[in-house]
Amino acid sequence: MVQFPRSKLSAFAGAGALLAFGIATPTLAEEPLNNLGPVGPREPILVNVGNQRVIAFYLPERGQCAVNTVMWKDAGADAPYASSRVRVNLKPGQLVEVDGPQRQSLSLLCGEDASTLSVVAPAELILTGAHPND
Repeated sequence: MVQFPRSKLSAFAGAGALLAFGIATPTLAEEPLNNLGPVGPREPILVNVGNQRVIAFYLPERGQCAVNTVMWKDAGADAPYASSRVRVNLKPGQLVEVDGPQRQSLSLLCGEDASTLSVVAPAELILTGAHPND
């Protein structure tokens, strides 16, 4: 096994972190991050629906999913800012539909025993922002 002095390890770790950050940054800047789930408690669902961004998370509460959802228009930094928030409790197996602009919507599903939350919607709607009937 090769051993390096601590100063060399620190330099390697720092260089690796900078390299990883430099590679990952352009990707994050170009495309919005999506996480469709399933996620556990306090973990975010991140979805781009048309020109809207959605973030949702839940907390288990008395055997249900206490869901919090925020939706806002995905626009430039200088654009006016407006968002809407929805809070709802779902029993395991129940869905809540979140409507976006132009008849676009997605559903959030509370998993078995309120152990997960996930997005239920056509992939083309979420990934491209297209409406399935267009």
